[in-house]
Amino acid sequence: MRLKDRVAIVTAAAGAGIGQATARKLAKEGAKVVVSDHHEKRTEELANAMKSEYGAGNILGIKCDVSSSSDVNNIVKHTLDKFGRVDILVNNAGRNILSTVDRMTDAVWDDVINVNLKGTFLCSKAVAPAMIKQKYGRIISVASIEGWAGSPLGESHYAATKSGIMGFSKALARELAQHGITVNAVAPGVVPNPFLQKIYGAALEAIPKMVPLGRGGKPEDIANAISFLASDEASYITGETLVVSGGLYMH
Repeated sequence: MRLKDRVAIVTAAAGAGIGQATARKLAKEGAKVVVSDHHEKRTEELANAMKSEYGAGNILGIKCDVSSSSDVNNIVKHTLDKFGRVDILVNNAGRNILSTVDRMTDAVWDDVINVNLKGTFLCSKAVAPAMIKQKYGRIISVASIEGWAGSPLGESHYAATKSGIMGFSKALARELAQHGITVNAVAPGVVPNPFLQKIYGAALEAIPKMVPLGRGGKPEDIANAISFLASDEASYITGETLVVSGGLYMH
């Protein structure tokens, strides 16, 4: 119960991946959790399931497109109306559409940038006033080892956003440190899921052979790292990117 009575917002929480694992981990640690996703039905289903597990008064589900400032401001408003504060923000929302640069359209580039990087900015900006006022906050953003290593598969836009998230986190950490707010990122390696299977196909099967620890990551591996950075145990860590890749990338 390291996060007892803390209030957390987790974006892109409704899928069967890092977001949902994080929402459940934070709730298990005692936090009141706002689960959000652009998919309204899945958001409602997850919120209802978590209300049954952790208590109706501890969970709030709100549809949110993180690339929309009005949606983002709305979720923060509802969080403050229900819980009176916001202590933790997990910027997990992400998008990836494989396309090499020579074939990439402006629309594809903008779509990935708007969700991954602009969304991180909008959500962080929206929670900052409340965190500054209460002199406490934890902002954790999900980056990727591709922000350093890149990819030959047509992910230049994705890599650019993940590198940008790491740089943004460093700068924001310096801005907000005086207010008792820490800002960090986590950089997962490969965490197999149905979405990655769809875009990477058979290439995903080779990953365990490349990872020193001999397996792909699990959503819970990343959720555990996020939970640590959200806790008071990480109160002297800010501006950092924690790599969680089983040794696939050693920074």
